[in-house]
Amino acid sequence: MFKKIFGRFMGGTPDAAADTGQTAQAQRSPPASPAQQGAPTASAAPSLAPSLAATITTAGEENPTQSTNKTATYLCREPILNEDQRIVAYLFSLQETTHQHIRHSSRRLQHLYAEILVGHLLDARIDRLLGQRLACIEIPDSFLSHPLLDKLPAQQIILLLAPPFSDTGNLAPETLLNTIRQRQAAGFRIGLPDPLVIQEYAGALASAQFIALQAPTLYPNHCTRLRQLQAEQGSKARWLVRDLPALEDFRFAHKMGASLFHGEFITRREEWGKREPGPDTLRIANLLAKVRADGDTKEIAQLLKQDAALSLRLLRYVNSAAYQPQEPVTSIEHALLMFGRERLYRWLILLACAPDANNGRTSAALEIALVRARMLELLGGAQLPGQSDSLFLVGLLSLADIVLQVPLAKAIAPLSLADDVRAALLDGNGPYAPYLELALACEQGFKDPQGLQNAAALCRVSPEQATDNHLEALNWAMEVQS
Repeated sequence: MFKKIFGRFMGGTPDAAADTGQTAQAQRSPPASPAQQGAPTASAAPSLAPSLAATITTAGEENPTQSTNKTATYLCREPILNEDQRIVAYLFSLQETTHQHIRHSSRRLQHLYAEILVGHLLDARIDRLLGQRLACIEIPDSFLSHPLLDKLPAQQIILLLAPPFSDTGNLAPETLLNTIRQRQAAGFRIGLPDPLVIQEYAGALASAQFIALQAPTLYPNHCTRLRQLQAEQGSKARWLVRDLPALEDFRFAHKMGASLFHGEFITRREEWGKREPGPDTLRIANLLAKVRADGDTKEIAQLLKQDAALSLRLLRYVNSAAYQPQEPVTSIEHALLMFGRERLYRWLILLACAPDANNGRTSAALEIALVRARMLELLGGAQLPGQSDSLFLVGLLSLADIVLQVPLAKAIAPLSLADDVRAALLDGNGPYAPYLELALACEQGFKDPQGLQNAAALCRVSPEQATDNHLEALNWAMEVQS
């Protein structure tokens, strides 16, 4: 995984992953002007149904001719982790204002929401975006037979049924069961809402692969009743718990028997005040200090030789296809001369962010940090020329405390960072801070669309362009980890 990251971040020979952002950038439409930012861009209004977004109105009308106050729609994604706290899926949705507006409207608008959501996924080339991950989308039961679903990569999709409507149009139990089986035969996975809360789908419980529970309902008595109901109906559905706020809630849900987990706990900081960086980080920090102080090459080589694993990694990388040396490099001194000080510094920074391979949560945090890093690079590169590396560093180190499990100030203290990078990470100040805020806002865009709009305005881009860059960054992060 890190060979690809090194190749991209360190100016080595670009590989396919490195070219992804440039190619995608060339294919994308130019940023909208301020006068155009109120309307959806090409990605905001899916190409297969460009008129659909216009029918979502902020006033709640179902006739688009009755209002000119349109709501732009953009795609949001939230990670879903397994028991090992590794990312195995993403929950995709439109931003919360649209979601809530549609959720409390008619079935027709629910279908409209689902069409736009699927259109966004198709425009994002979801089959390439996911890698080995799954995508989870929420749809009304009557949308199960919609032909648009046939365009999705069925083997990678979880169709989570939304709570039914009180109006007409709900599928009859037998029809629902047959439609679910048809979709499952095509490769889709089916999820149902909590059958103890939403009883209308209880007849399909034995066929579902997942049950979506809300964190506030996860009491021991509730879990016991649900297990009993599943046993009675022969259901082997796994539990997906949504909106877990903190790590202790994840642990409780796991203890109750859940298999998949969603919520803010993934990036929630803990009390690590008494912890210090580990010996590996400190050794790398010592090297970083020598490099930043323009220390003697022989002295730096001696420090590297004290860590056999680190020396081996350096020699392997310098001799790899990503670096393409003209002749084999067999000594640390030769490697340092080939590498150069600036590349060595970047390489050591990346090593400092390497997660424990046995710790799923740090792996998940690193993936999120990589998405932030690439997004900052894409967003700020044009407006802050020559500072792409610093922007990348800001994103990469934004979750260093979770990766290393020490307070953020302690995590980055030994890394000899530039003042503007430190200011963005610790104080939210300086020229890079708005771009980090925008990356964070994209992660919360589902719940805080106004925050996303405000952050995008500070960076002089539209929310649609920001979310496009966010998905592009996700695609890059997937590729460098493949």
